[in-house]
Amino acid sequence: MRAAAGFVISSAPVAALDLNSRVSIGVLNDQAGIYAEVGGVGSIQAARMAVEDFGGKVLGRDISIVAADHRNDVQRAMQIATDWIDNQGVTAIVDLTNSAVALAVQKLAKDRSKIAISSLAGSTDLTGSACSPTGFQWTFNNYSNSTTLARELVSFHQDSWFFITADYPFGWSLEREASEAVVQAGGHVLGAVRHPLNELNFGPLLSLAQESKAKVIALANAGGDTVRAVREGAEIGISPRTQTLVPMLVFISDVHQLGLDVAKGMTFVDGFYWDLDEVTRAWSKRFYERRHVMPTMGHAGTYSAVLHYLRALQAAGTDEAHVVASKMREISVKDFFARNGHVRPDGLMVHDMYLMQVKYPDESSGAWDYYKLISTIPGEKAFRPLSQSECPLAK
Repeated sequence: MRAAAGFVISSAPVAALDLNSRVSIGVLNDQAGIYAEVGGVGSIQAARMAVEDFGGKVLGRDISIVAADHRNDVQRAMQIATDWIDNQGVTAIVDLTNSAVALAVQKLAKDRSKIAISSLAGSTDLTGSACSPTGFQWTFNNYSNSTTLARELVSFHQDSWFFITADYPFGWSLEREASEAVVQAGGHVLGAVRHPLNELNFGPLLSLAQESKAKVIALANAGGDTVRAVREGAEIGISPRTQTLVPMLVFISDVHQLGLDVAKGMTFVDGFYWDLDEVTRAWSKRFYERRHVMPTMGHAGTYSAVLHYLRALQAAGTDEAHVVASKMREISVKDFFARNGHVRPDGLMVHDMYLMQVKYPDESSGAWDYYKLISTIPGEKAFRPLSQSECPLAK
């Protein structure tokens, strides 16, 4: 039998599978497109590591990980998720890279009484206006990755901004959150231009940004789009001497692709760094042995989300989604990713974030030694206060 995107689950005929004998978790993400490096196969591996560390069984049942590539197509993602829920006994779907996909699948999961955990989708609507009693946002959101950074830059007189934005819910949300933070800090936004997902030529967009004379050219995109935009910006000579190019969402895989000569000095907010301490290094070494790359915060967040879901299942004594969701909100999140995290009523997992800066080449000791920790941002400051949440569950 094969999942909708060809991921092998079992060679047994459908009729021979006893869905009640196992707990199935689906990893639904982009495995070959612009977000493949930040999540992709690495997130599948991270989910499997969480299952192994939990012990492979829960409620007396084997735990299986199924996976599929949604190819950044909402319709395809919905077909896969529906098949998983209706025919393959999947009780939780995680990762959900791409906010448009995450919003659609979270609603489906709500309607079908299943769990959806967005570990790699940034739209604040997921735990805001579109929140769900069975939906969670785990690793970061667009508020956590833009607000502190924007305020910090405006305080250093980087107070006029122009946005280059991915034209779908993730980019819109990231631009909105960053713009609000800029204005609240006393800066102003001079304009914005939008691009389709997987834009191949950022030259004209960067030229418009240069013409705006904004001090900051902010990239409200991610993954391959961010890498291409930064690389093209360097090629045409954008630098802090003229205008500062600021990616609002950076993963270590992006820095690895760009190289320190291009990425040096970039400052951003991240939820995880492999070399933060002994605990992060130990887990990341295990991940590296399997993938031969260091994990992104998406990989670490997916591990944490799957592990917490399994702990909640065990504590609940059932896989009934609303009971499990209550347990997920009740028990604290403790692992190498979130040392003292907790899940709010709106489904947002609150944990510390980190203000990072990319090292200069002469500061790095070798491959993957890329970041300097500037400061730790406590979870309560990193994320929008619950009192300001648009989620009805927070009222």
